[in-house]
Amino acid sequence: MAAGRTKITSRDYKHARTSGFSFDRIHWPEFSIGLAIGLACAFAVHLHYRGAEGRANEARAAEAPKPEPRRSDAAIDAAATDGEDAAKNLDFYDMLPKFEVVIPEKDKEVSRERGSTLGPIERPGVYVLQAGSYRDLAEAQRVGAQLRLQGIDAQVQRVAVDEDVWHRVRIGPITDLAELNRLRAKLRARELDTLVIRVGE
Repeated sequence: MAAGRTKITSRDYKHARTSGFSFDRIHWPEFSIGLAIGLACAFAVHLHYRGAEGRANEARAAEAPKPEPRRSDAAIDAAATDGEDAAKNLDFYDMLPKFEVVIPEKDKEVSRERGSTLGPIERPGVYVLQAGSYRDLAEAQRVGAQLRLQGIDAQVQRVAVDEDVWHRVRIGPITDLAELNRLRAKLRARELDTLVIRVGE
């Protein structure tokens, strides 16, 4: 045998340590602390992703159109009775949306072809002209400003229909039929989407 080597006998193996993992009582606190930190991190990640999913679901639900709830006949009758009592205390502009009767103008193509066939309104009453309805407030204000520059007193009215918000350009109330028909002709010449709304006698 070589000079630098020592001979190991079988009895020397009794005292040799194995290279395996030993877990004594000394290591329990470190293990517990590590486990607690790992669980806390996993829980924080879970909450983060669950919150992001919830926000995404809420955004999708907000974008989806909601069906209009059906009202019973009793609820409609109760609302009509309440509306009659409340109508006594309201002024003209508060009552206006309740008494609207919409008389739509002809389609743009038809009115361009037969512009002279649209007869004047002859039934006396109080009318409001709607010179367009826009989703964008800036566009409604632009149309209203252009009409005011032409001497037409136009106002922008904000209206919520279901979940949508519209901005209507309105002119009136008008009781003079000659003035009403003159304004209608002016609006038709500008090719505005015009509605004639009769609001009362």
